[in-house]
Amino acid sequence: MRRTIFMGSLLLALAPTVMAAQVYKWVDAQGVTHFGAQPPEGSNADTVNTNTAQPKTPAAPPAQPSLPPSVDEKQKAIDDKVKQEVAQQEAERSKQCNQLRNDLAQMKNNPRIRVDDGSGELRRLTEEERQARIVKSETDIRENCN
Repeated sequence: MRRTIFMGSLLLALAPTVMAAQVYKWVDAQGVTHFGAQPPEGSNADTVNTNTAQPKTPAAPPAQPSLPPSVDEKQKAIDDKVKQEVAQQEAERSKQCNQLRNDLAQMKNNPRIRVDDGSGELRRLTEEERQARIVKSETDIRENCN
């Protein structure tokens, strides 16, 4: 048992020296680049540095040029306004998507759908009109809603 542990420790201790073997690089007559542990006979071979570089610490991000406070405040006000408008548009889109989904569910579950014909009178949709509206609603949901 001790002998096995000793041999294993010895192999681990020698591993870095084996990994640090010299590597050669050369180009043959056809222009093909080769790498190997033995340099070719009769041609010049360059040695390749196989030492791994230590990772560099990331450089600090470049400092932002300091702007006058008035410019920073104006930009912040513009950014806040744009964020508010985007949030409002997203809320409206979400509301419309929910309405589309509800309408689609009603059209699929109810074959008798009545709609206002424009003059204040209700009329019943034909099956073709109902199917066309279902397809349109599905397309609208697919294109505009997540």
